[in-house]
Amino acid sequence: MFVGNIDTWAWERVYPKVIQDAIAYLEKQDFSAMADGRYEIDGDKVYFNLQRYETRSPEMCRPESHTKYVDIQYLVEGEEYLGWCPFSPDLKVTVPYNTEKDVTFYEKLIPESSIFLSPGTFVVLYPEDVHSPCISVDEMSEPVLKVVVKVSLDLL
Repeated sequence: MFVGNIDTWAWERVYPKVIQDAIAYLEKQDFSAMADGRYEIDGDKVYFNLQRYETRSPEMCRPESHTKYVDIQYLVEGEEYLGWCPFSPDLKVTVPYNTEKDVTFYEKLIPESSIFLSPGTFVVLYPEDVHSPCISVDEMSEPVLKVVVKVSLDLL
């Protein structure tokens, strides 16, 4: 997992080229003028989902992981916590892997930690990064505009 800010990220030091390109793409877009939905950058290899939603209590947010794609979760507007833990055999699967949606859901994060996301913050999540998005800050629901870029592992 990598965490950074769109204004200060040091791409030349740590990110694979395809991740660098995806973050550079994020810098150039005006997402507030776009409708929610899926947008292709390179077909099924690199695409993003634009989402507007209200943050929720931690109990309402299910931990998940992906097998085929790296997530780059980029917060455009609002604030939220992203729960996180490394994959481990201690995690209890609640919904088995869905190949079509590329997602497995878990009961809870073990051990649990969280990352505060504010506008401009991005998180690069690999298959071993179990994460729980959309968590409200200070138990107050608030509107969020988020972009989730999906990068096929075949490109890394």
